[in-house]
Amino acid sequence: MTVAFGELLTGDGTRYGTWIKLPVADSVELVAAAGFDFVALDMEHAPLGVGTVHQLIGVARGCGIPALVRVPDRGASTIGRVLDSGAAGVLVPHVDGGTDARAVVAHARFPPHGTRGYGPTVRAGGWGSDPDGYLAGGEHVAVVPQLESPEAVAAVEDIARVPGLGALFVGPADLAVATGLPADSAEFGELLARVGKAAEAHRVPLGTAVGSATAARALPLNYDFVLVGNDATMLGRSAHEIVHDLRAAGDPSPPRTGPAKDQP
Repeated sequence: MTVAFGELLTGDGTRYGTWIKLPVADSVELVAAAGFDFVALDMEHAPLGVGTVHQLIGVARGCGIPALVRVPDRGASTIGRVLDSGAAGVLVPHVDGGTDARAVVAHARFPPHGTRGYGPTVRAGGWGSDPDGYLAGGEHVAVVPQLESPEAVAAVEDIARVPGLGALFVGPADLAVATGLPADSAEFGELLARVGKAAEAHRVPLGTAVGSATAARALPLNYDFVLVGNDATMLGRSAHEIVHDLRAAGDPSPPRTGPAKDQP
């Protein structure tokens, strides 16, 4: 049985996941077999539609790992549909204040705690066999706002105190672009520290994303979950390394000869 994302974050230690950007089920199976704790299906920056995400969530559930979905916007429709497909939670971009955070939590919760439509004949409801579990599960899906603007950092206290949040997620790449600050500057570090302090004060798990294991090891210990790399980059990097090694070592195989003249 797949562990809920919130349960995954209990206990000591950081949990590691990776982005899925390729629209192929094998990516999810491969990274699960590698030992990642969860995956995040990226609808914002990859060509993943709702139908593809539905299939990838099914693979993740079959592998026993939670699948978050980074939705492309704060709209209720996509949030509800990926949760109906069995997503463990949603990463929601461009949440810049408490009002935004309350709205996305409402999109993920059923009445009276939210506005999500009721339709239990879906994967999250056991295809109609578990309507009670469908309702109960709606209270436990992780709603994770992405803080990626100066406005979001300034409002982090208001965001962190919104009931029903599963975690906070700070997007360092987007935040660096939005602020114009170098990611290794003291000023940028102060922004990250402000988010960390708010998460700790309100006892909300905190996550981020980095590009490599080296960068992940360099992070402060206050991150409860970290997304490291993505399936497309892993494939591309491995391919480049193999080709580089082949070119650097030279081709050890004997010279190739053409067919004999009497062969067709």
